[in-house]
Amino acid sequence: MQIVVRHPMRGFTILEMSVVLVVIALILGAVTVGRDVYRSAVAERIGSEFVQGWMIAYDRYIQQTGTVPGDELANPTGRVNGSTGTALCGNELRGAMIARGVALPPGRAEGMETRHVYQDSRGLPREVEVCFMNLPDWAEPATGTSYAQRPRNVMRLSGLTPELAGQLDLRIDGRIDARFGRMRESTRHSLVAAIGSTPVDNPWTLNESEGINSNPDAQVAAMTGYIRMNQ
Repeated sequence: MQIVVRHPMRGFTILEMSVVLVVIALILGAVTVGRDVYRSAVAERIGSEFVQGWMIAYDRYIQQTGTVPGDELANPTGRVNGSTGTALCGNELRGAMIARGVALPPGRAEGMETRHVYQDSRGLPREVEVCFMNLPDWAEPATGTSYAQRPRNVMRLSGLTPELAGQLDLRIDGRIDARFGRMRESTRHSLVAAIGSTPVDNPWTLNESEGINSNPDAQVAAMTGYIRMNQ
C-alpha cells in the first residue's frame, strides 16, 4: 500500500509580498517618469519648432513685405489684418505666408501647419493652434507703478493645457506668470492695476485637475495664451 504524503499549502510570506509590492512600485514609478520625460520633450519640441518657427515666419514676412501679415501693402497700418481684434488663422494665414515665399514650420500635417497635436497629462490627444491678431489693450508700464493699455500684435495660442502653458511661458519669459512678460494668459493680458512694491505671483487660471470631473475619459482643461510680437 502506497502512502501519499500531502504537504501543507504554503502562502506568501510578508517579506515576499513586500518585495513584490516594491517591484510594482518601481515599475509604476519608471512608467510615470518616462511619461513625464516624454511630455516634457514634446513641449520642448512644440516650443522650439512650432512656436519659435511661427515667430520666425512672422518676422520673415515683415522683412519681405515691410508690414505685418494680413496688412495692406499699399497703405500699411502696422496691425495684423489691418485692423484690431480680427484673427488671421488657418488657411488664410498659410496663404498669406506662402504668397510671400515664407517657409512654414512643421505642424500637424501638410496643409495644417498652423496646428500641432500633442498629449495632455492623461495621455489624451490635444491640439494647439496658432493665429496672429492685433489686440487693443495689451498692458504695458506707463509711469511709476501704473500700467496703460496699448494696441499690440500678438500670436494667439489656443488649446494649451496648464502644463504646456507653463512650460512655454517658462521658456519664453524665464518664469511662469500669466499677467506679465511677453507671454500671458488671454484673460490677464490687459490688467492695468498698479503694481505694489512686493512682487506677486500670477499663476495661470486653470490646473491639471480641472475639467476632469472624475471622468477617466475627460481631457485636461485648455486655455488660450498670447505672445507679444516685436512689431
